[in-house]
Amino acid sequence: MELTIAGQPAYAYTGGKTFDPAQPCAVFIHGAQNDHSVWALQTRWFANHGFSVLAVDLPGHNRSQGAPLATVEAMADWVMALVAAAGVAAPAFVFGHSMGSLIALECAARHPQAVRGIGLLATAYPMKVSDALLDASLNREGDAIAMVNTWSHSSLANKPSSPGPGAWMHGGSQRLMERVSRNNPQAHVFHNDFSACNAYAHGEEAAAAAACPALFITGSKDMMTSPKAAQALAGKMRSASVVTVPCGHALMGERPDEVLDALAAFARKVVAAG
Repeated sequence: MELTIAGQPAYAYTGGKTFDPAQPCAVFIHGAQNDHSVWALQTRWFANHGFSVLAVDLPGHNRSQGAPLATVEAMADWVMALVAAAGVAAPAFVFGHSMGSLIALECAARHPQAVRGIGLLATAYPMKVSDALLDASLNREGDAIAMVNTWSHSSLANKPSSPGPGAWMHGGSQRLMERVSRNNPQAHVFHNDFSACNAYAHGEEAAAAAACPALFITGSKDMMTSPKAAQALAGKMRSASVVTVPCGHALMGERPDEVLDALAAFARKVVAAG
């Protein structure tokens, strides 16, 4: 689906189905230097099981045009502007991975009437980025991509279900990050995204302000965002549950079925509760 947000073309994948704003809506937000494609299995399942889907490309990330936004708060406002532009009337679910999890948290805090539940995957607060990685993302982007790929995956072998036997998670992730860079070479997207995560300082306030149910999904082997930090953030929310899966930071790729099962059960429970 192509929309116009703040005068710029914006893209959201709809899970292979025609978008129906009358259905319960699930919004999916990617992490740093990624795009909507990291949610392949989860978005298609939701789109085929009674939900409308908006898996966004954030500004400057592949199909959405414009400069990458410099703060988590600005990204949250952009996401909710896209939801409104798509014609979604009822409150939506907002699911985010890594940087996207901070955006989802801010969506719930800043736009409480428009969000019915949030899913925070591979999250942490504060989400500090080392000086070495910040420098590499600006000056040696290839090195930064290599480091993040090494730290994000706990296994060399992909699991059979997503995207299939023989797929190479590390190589696929590397090519995606390289494509984001190649499509917007002057924007330093990776450095922008890491800087936004590193500077984000409103996590505790946002957690306290968010009134909707929240699901945290953590990877027990995550070296990028500590599961302990996610647990601590969950403890500051009014209604939060935590699911831990045996994988690293790239949990939608390493453990796609467990992630999908947790998101689906959460969404169905919230919808059933009204």
